[in-house]
Amino acid sequence: MPKAIWNGAVLAESDHTEMVEGNHYFPAHTINRQYFKQNSKTTICPWKGVASYYDVEVDGQVNSGAAWYYPTPKEAAKNITGHVAFWRGVEVK
Repeated sequence: MPKAIWNGAVLAESDHTEMVEGNHYFPAHTINRQYFKQNSKTTICPWKGVASYYDVEVDGQVNSGAAWYYPTPKEAAKNITGHVAFWRGVEVK
């Protein structure tokens, strides 16, 4: 079962991730929300749409923008609606 881990904490865990461009997208209901804080950063992907970000905070350490999601993805990426992915040192295994 895929798990997203950072700073010793399990951020998300699910048997039902969506794989897109080599990234596991975890269903939003499987993330451990106590570690997530909204970040104001957004980016644009030509085929997925506008991404929003979360900061991840574990034991007082903050990993800025380490998680992202597409609130309203474009049609080609509808399968990741309501899913969250990780980078910036978050290990998914």
